[in-house]
Amino acid sequence: MPIFSNHVRLSSSLLQRLKRHVTAGVHRSFTTTEGNRPTIVHKRSLDILHDPWFNKGTAFSMTERDRLDLRGLLPPNVMSPNLQIERFMVDLKRLQVQARDGPSDPNALAKWRILNRLHDRNETMYYKVLIANIEEYAPVVYTPTVGLVCQNYSGLFRRPRGMYFSAEDRGEMMSMVYNWPAEQVDMIVVTDGSRVLGLGDLGVHGIGIAIGKLDLYVAAAGINPQRVLPVMIDVGTNNGKLLKDPLYLGLQQHRLDGDDYVAVVDEFMEAVFTRWPNVIVQFEDFQSKWAFKLLQRYRNTYRMFNDDVQGTAGVAIAGLLGAVRAQGRPMIDFPKQKIVVAGAGSAGIGVLNAARKTMARMLGNNEVAYESAKSQFWVVDAKGLITEGRENIDPDALPFARNLKEMDRQGLREGASLVEVVKQVKPDVLLGLSAVGGLFSKEVLEALKDSTSTRPAIFAMSNPTKNAECTPEVAFSILGDNIIFASGSPFRDVDLGNGRIGHCNQGNNMYLFPGIGLGTLLSGSRVISDGMLQAAAERLAAYMSDDEVIQGIIFPSISRIRDITQEVAAAVIKEAVEEDLAEGHNGMDARELRKFSQNEIVEYVKKNMWNPEYPTLVYKQD
Repeated sequence: MPIFSNHVRLSSSLLQRLKRHVTAGVHRSFTTTEGNRPTIVHKRSLDILHDPWFNKGTAFSMTERDRLDLRGLLPPNVMSPNLQIERFMVDLKRLQVQARDGPSDPNALAKWRILNRLHDRNETMYYKVLIANIEEYAPVVYTPTVGLVCQNYSGLFRRPRGMYFSAEDRGEMMSMVYNWPAEQVDMIVVTDGSRVLGLGDLGVHGIGIAIGKLDLYVAAAGINPQRVLPVMIDVGTNNGKLLKDPLYLGLQQHRLDGDDYVAVVDEFMEAVFTRWPNVIVQFEDFQSKWAFKLLQRYRNTYRMFNDDVQGTAGVAIAGLLGAVRAQGRPMIDFPKQKIVVAGAGSAGIGVLNAARKTMARMLGNNEVAYESAKSQFWVVDAKGLITEGRENIDPDALPFARNLKEMDRQGLREGASLVEVVKQVKPDVLLGLSAVGGLFSKEVLEALKDSTSTRPAIFAMSNPTKNAECTPEVAFSILGDNIIFASGSPFRDVDLGNGRIGHCNQGNNMYLFPGIGLGTLLSGSRVISDGMLQAAAERLAAYMSDDEVIQGIIFPSISRIRDITQEVAAAVIKEAVEEDLAEGHNGMDARELRKFSQNEIVEYVKKNMWNPEYPTLVYKQD
């Protein structure tokens, strides 16, 4: 379906802007991905200190202070980056409690405030701190704390980060995109704020999720922070509270819908890919109604993917394959698993489609295998078990609707409750993507005791924490230690006594989406194929050692995230090469990539990851 014209009619304002860019030159120069070349800057003195991209604070050497007119503007003691971080960490520990806005402000949000202030003044140091303490701070800059940030964004807003394209900007986006100072952008995360985590429609506040995701692209994947762009597409909100709030920062009108909505997103996509043809766009937290439609609309035209649909699916597939390994069986046995899925939104349907394709591949990758695979799933939504007897069934859920005659034989009916389904099916896996906290009740978990599996798996994947279908404490207390437990949000491992540990695996999208983005960028693939996503999930599933998996550990520690991302990115590149999609990147052409061994691909990825080291700054007058 042709969506876009081949020729773009440039407005007079855009022509003038382009002319200024050509005649005035670039106002900001950017480091290479390796980050080891001197950086040319066109500013000095206080302007440098007020620019978080280039500010080093007290780490400026005396030579640089003289070169950039900074002598006297900083305390005389030149501090090493490590000493700077030590000072910051002392302050962070001291200020955590003081930064709280009263007793209702959680400690995690206080940490976010302090980290955000550092981000505003010194990006390099911010990412140094984040990478060095990723296990502690990933839950602060990302889920679950990012949910609190989005809910309170109007009150937390201090200085702009990212870009806002609104329904009021129609006809101007092709010009607006040149307001962003970076001549090269590698990664955009875009949201319309319509379904933020499990919190519903948060309107313009949803940009907090885009900012948090890109922090992880930098920390985990080594994408240069000067080449990332968080974006909010503000088409209004249906959140009644925000519509009445005089302090709300977004458009106070009901959401656009239908063709008007699509026209806004179309214009945005055309604008960003016109200016940055090689950019990758990750769609984030779009309501189910649009998530699939926009994915299908753009995925064969642009380098884009939807993390809620495809990233969540990939992490779930990796966990499901890990659960098979934890049962002492080979991953090839995955098509034999009986899986009850609670939730049929964009995440639930995305996981179902991906799991079905994975099973089909293992069964021969033909039409018969694909048809056979769907019989392994029982899907329960808010109305109960989905069968072919359901009226007005969601077209995306229709392929997984169970046959009524077959259900009669199993003692089930249309709309059967989750407890009834678990009792009758006796599943190997209970997978929650419902956004309903506590859905896996004591009764549901008691029913899972009759599972035919030697080691049933419980995946309580909904975010944020309060939306998790159950906690690991509840699961282990009811079912004992012979289970596999995974969640979307972080939980502590459970002490089961007598030296036994109930491992809580966080099935976090951050294990995959940074590697998918980085691998796509470095391969030069023009699209992100199902095969590339599958390769990412399978590499994550195989990452854990046999000893770890037998202990019930199916996802690695967040502390290993950069190593995991390297491996996932390498798998994505390898698959892009094998599918003949790779076109090369930054001087590395596809022919060279084809010659690389697996180890050489990993090394290529590693060398192209940005590290938070202060570059040497050299001033050049405009």
